[in-house]
Amino acid sequence: MSIRPYLLGPDDGEAHWFLGSLCTVKAGGRHTRDRLTVAEFVNPPGFAPPLHRHQVEDEMFYVLSGTARFHCDGQSLTAGPGDFVLLPVGIAHSFVVGPDEPLRALQITTPAGFERFAAEAGVPAPERRLPDPGPVDPAALGHAAARNGIELLGSPPTA
Repeated sequence: MSIRPYLLGPDDGEAHWFLGSLCTVKAGGRHTRDRLTVAEFVNPPGFAPPLHRHQVEDEMFYVLSGTARFHCDGQSLTAGPGDFVLLPVGIAHSFVVGPDEPLRALQITTPAGFERFAAEAGVPAPERRLPDPGPVDPAALGHAAARNGIELLGSPPTA
């Protein structure tokens, strides 16, 4: 498989509404020989994903704007613009976005595969405005997570 260089603009990439957040894939497995995924996330203020652990990927965040408090391995890590957070494979984690503004961050997972979970559990987002977060079907999310090597462990943390 031949991989070619490319450039994506700020609004380019495959986008999905995923758990009430906008996820735009900038590079995925088909672009990186399944080595990594890079996605830009815009999470609304107060957003928190369920407590979970990745069974295959290390997950990293580079914060572009906003703040979040990451919970992992008994630590609470508060991150803001320019900060980098590593959440190692196999360790339960979650985060809570600060109350004042959306969190905009690059999420990097290695190896690739997270983009398949976001596509399966989300819906295409041809328009990139944050919607009102709709209800998430917990059973469908759990099945998609299990098929993609992610174990859901509990409720999201609270602010």
